[in-house]
Formats: sequence, C-alpha cells, structure tokens
Amino acid sequence: MTFNQPDNLDHGFTSPSPGHTLVIGLGNDYRRDDGVGLYVARKLRDLNLPQTLILEAIGDAAALLELWKPGTPAILVDAVFSWSEPGTIFRFEAHSEPLPEKFLSPASSHAWGVAEAIELARTLKQLPSRLIVYGIEGKSFEVGLGLSPVVKRAAKQVVTRVVKELGRVGGGG
Repeated sequence: MTFNQPDNLDHGFTSPSPGHTLVIGLGNDYRRDDGVGLYVARKLRDLNLPQTLILEAIGDAAALLELWKPGTPAILVDAVFSWSEPGTIFRFEAHSEPLPEKFLSPASSHAWGVAEAIELARTLKQLPSRLIVYGIEGKSFEVGLGLSPVVKRAAKQVVTRVVKELGRVGGGG
C-alpha cells in the first residue's frame, strides 16, 4: 500500500501524534469513483484541520494495521459497491461492530478489502479506540479519471460530515 502525506517529506511515520485523529482516504484515482476516498482526503487536507493527520492510501487495505494504533481514533473514507443507489453515503462505527456482510466484497480494487482489514485488526486487538468508516456508493469503477457527478456531490457531503465528526472523535476543529 502506498501512503501519501504531501506535507511530510519523511514517510517513515507510523501513526499520528498523541491527541490527534488519523483520517485515511482510500482509493485509486485511475478507476473513476474508486478515487473518492482520495478526493475527500485532499479536500480535508486543504482545510488545514488542527490535530488531524490526513493520509491517502492506495493498495492493500491490510496495510492499514500499520497506520493505526489502538489508542488513536481514526476515520476511513472509501468507495463501496453494494448495489445501492450511487452516491449513497454509509457511516459505520467499526470499533463497535463489524461492517455489514454486503461490504465484505471481492469487488474492491484493493487486494484486501477494508472490512477484512478491520476484522483482522479486531481479532488481533489492534483496532483504533474509535474507528468511523464512511463508504460512498460508487457508480463507475472502470479505468479512467474523475468522479461521476453523483459521487462527487456525495464526497462533498462527506467532507462536511468528517469535519463535524472530528469534533466528536477528539481531533480537528
């Protein structure tokens, strides 16, 4: 998995500082709506939120376990494909309960899906103290650049929700 934190040239980090919240946008810019998590991360980074480490992750979701620590709150944003209406926004408190089975999908462009990574972390007792997952139902996952209009609208709503969420999980404004 590749992690991108443009503001930090030392990519040797493994977790945010104490008192910070980790926000991870997952995805692939070259598979249309699969890039929605990256889009949200970039929009959040533009806001310069205090006490928030924002990362972009591309690749195997199992590598998420290297980023989060049990005492650190985290928020993940990713595209989902669950046969729901494109642009539907899902929010899960993954620290409390598993993601619904329909999100355990081999359709992910990641070698391992987010739901599987979360359940592995739960089994290993490596879940963040609070783990919020936002999933945005994608419309188009074929090769290409840019989000579909309905997914881009949903992504903007998720940016707003995450900013509000940061106040509840202990970081951000």
